[in-house]
Amino acid sequence: MGTLVYNGTAEFTFDDRVLAHLQIVIGLKLRRREGFLMTWIDRTTGDEKLTTVWVDPSLSLLFRYSGTEMPQINKEWLILLTESSNSSAGLRLDDELRAEIREELPPGTAAKRRRRPPRSDDVSVS
Repeated sequence: MGTLVYNGTAEFTFDDRVLAHLQIVIGLKLRRREGFLMTWIDRTTGDEKLTTVWVDPSLSLLFRYSGTEMPQINKEWLILLTESSNSSAGLRLDDELRAEIREELPPGTAAKRRRRPPRSDDVSVS
């Protein structure tokens, strides 16, 4: 498990492969000097907490991996995360995509769910 150190004040644990995808997407946003929200369910302390942080170029981020090699990157997951980061709700790392990145769900599961046709009872936050 890797760690995202946020502005030197908080540490959040992610699977190394998830962290690698986050690093690329966050890096792209910060390179453009864009701030954004990032939301996920944090299980760092053992219990589940919905967590949202503001990420912008003035903050210090450290991506610390448990291994010595960068994990394999999946272009489809980068597209999903980038699309999410460009929405008004910000980068949302849902459990289904995290499970797919950790190879606990079949490839394409998260993309199918996110790209389903809208239903009449859907509420848009973007």
